[in-house]
Amino acid sequence: MPKCLSHKVITNPQQHIQCEIVVVGSGPGGSITACLLAEAGCNVLLIEEGSYLPLESCTPFSLDEMVQKYRNGGLTVAMGSPKIQYAEGQCVGGGSEVNSGLYYRTPADILEKWRREFEVEALNQDDLVPHFEVCEQDVNVCYMPGKPPAASLKLHQGAIYLGWKSIEVPRWFRYEEPVKPTDVPQGTRQSMTKTFIPRALQAGCQLLANTKVQSIRQEGKKWLVNGYYSPSNLPSRSLEIEAETVFIACGAVHTPALLRRSGITHNIGNSLQMHPTVKVIAQFPDQLSSADMGVPVHQVKEFAPKFSFGCSISSVPYLALGMNDHPQHLHEVNQHWQEMAIYYAMITGSGCGTVRCLPGFRDPLVRYRITDEDMKNLLEGLRQLCLLLFEAGAIALYPSITNGSRLTHQMDLKQLPDSLSRKLTNLMTIHLFSSCPMGENKTICATDSFGKVHGFKNLYIADASLLCTAPGVNPQGSIMAIARRNVLKFLGKL
Repeated sequence: MPKCLSHKVITNPQQHIQCEIVVVGSGPGGSITACLLAEAGCNVLLIEEGSYLPLESCTPFSLDEMVQKYRNGGLTVAMGSPKIQYAEGQCVGGGSEVNSGLYYRTPADILEKWRREFEVEALNQDDLVPHFEVCEQDVNVCYMPGKPPAASLKLHQGAIYLGWKSIEVPRWFRYEEPVKPTDVPQGTRQSMTKTFIPRALQAGCQLLANTKVQSIRQEGKKWLVNGYYSPSNLPSRSLEIEAETVFIACGAVHTPALLRRSGITHNIGNSLQMHPTVKVIAQFPDQLSSADMGVPVHQVKEFAPKFSFGCSISSVPYLALGMNDHPQHLHEVNQHWQEMAIYYAMITGSGCGTVRCLPGFRDPLVRYRITDEDMKNLLEGLRQLCLLLFEAGAIALYPSITNGSRLTHQMDLKQLPDSLSRKLTNLMTIHLFSSCPMGENKTICATDSFGKVHGFKNLYIADASLLCTAPGVNPQGSIMAIARRNVLKFLGKL
């Protein structure tokens, strides 16, 4: 952070703070909201539960990053059969500080579904294109120049051999010129701490990190936001912030949790959706990975929206964590990590989950019911992904099935079960949304078409909670464009 902006970061807050607008949560939705409000001349306070850490504070996708920047070290679970592990960023900038930065616009058919079923106004493709275009410029969405990482190319080549559709997904990234044409391009992820948060601070927004908001309540025309400030190695102390307007952007789990703790429950936290994902560790005869390997950028969309394939982060900590399903082969990671990579099959889930607060517990209880159809799609996706990886030259595959078989040949695909066991299949996701859907259909929607909570004045939601259903693609582009659209509506500029 430039020294000229450091005075905008509050490090010794008073017990009672007054401002015009409070934005709770600093991920993509919250950061864009706070930035545009501040640039419009509003008196804005941006609050974040996690710490304000530079993007360079640790090695990307390392164990240190998991400890520093993930909630619960990245090991949080949605209860159900099977359980689904999910990851959330807990730092200034939220998930943008820890994810791959892959970017999609919301598919047109998804927007039409939201318009038709949830009665969302002004949300067709033509409405959103201007917001997509500006956001893409702001975070430098672009394709990777030069040669993609080898692990990414394996996925692409396997798809080509099978005649399947494979695409390179753009990212919010600023690349450096490679030293040699054969080098994988390096650069910097254009996360919120690199883009919208510095802009917000420059425009006069104040930032209060290490602050957990426990509840909000309305008194007359004011909102009172109550929480506690907990800097590292110091005792917590309570805070109260008084504001005219509140934007909640804590993510699809913690936004409904905060609202429910505050007694605001109508259509809040009843419709959580996600992209359930099954993984496969693949070992190849040649080197794929290195300490500075770039992020894989290819996805296979041959079977979308039913399921899609991609290549995940494949650093040693992630490989070791994934190999816990095959403990007898854990030594392979130590010996052959450079020849290994993690791939996934992601479905557009039809299941639904809930977010509920439990007395005495810091985090809410998240439950998710995955349907039988989803389990069938996951199995089909796993089979097709394994076929692709063998076509790409894999010599061993380790599916995320507890004590499952190690597969070494296409004939071994017969060893995969006829149906996935709900007890032995280990699923994960990094995409959560839809817990507070927007729209004018008040029987199912938590907010109006522009994020204003039904039945309340000056209370808004500005994150993935608003997405009405699973979009079937990485949701960051949708979150950013909708946040921009909604804040401009609030400001009377739309």
